[in-house]
Amino acid sequence: MSVSIRFGGLAASATIALAGLVVAPAVADDTTEPTETVPCASEQAKVDKAEDALARVTAVFERQQAKVKKARKEVAQAEAGREKAEARKALREVKAKKNDTKVTKRAQQQRLAKAQERLAECEAEQPTEPTEPTPTA
Repeated sequence: MSVSIRFGGLAASATIALAGLVVAPAVADDTTEPTETVPCASEQAKVDKAEDALARVTAVFERQQAKVKKARKEVAQAEAGREKAEARKALREVKAKKNDTKVTKRAQQQRLAKAQERLAECEAEQPTEPTEPTPTA
């Protein structure tokens, strides 16, 4: 293939891709409701996202704890010498990964707390509407 054919194909592909990106949001905007109609929707979405991320990090942390427990058993069962040294090395590596995950979990907990704070502030700023009128008769 010649270079000009390659560049021509690349230009055509890029044009089609860009046209798709321009048309797709225009179509998507027609079918979705604006998020501004629901007060604090973006803050609630951020809280939901942070909760999901915390759940994933917590699951990873629990798996890391199980690996540390298993590595400790292997160290206890290993015979003296090279086998024991390798088991201790494996235990150190697993503990290091667990500690990294622990730091990540703590950071995610703080992110969630901040997101919940922002949501609470947003909800506090919203005017309260009476749900039903009070009869004066």
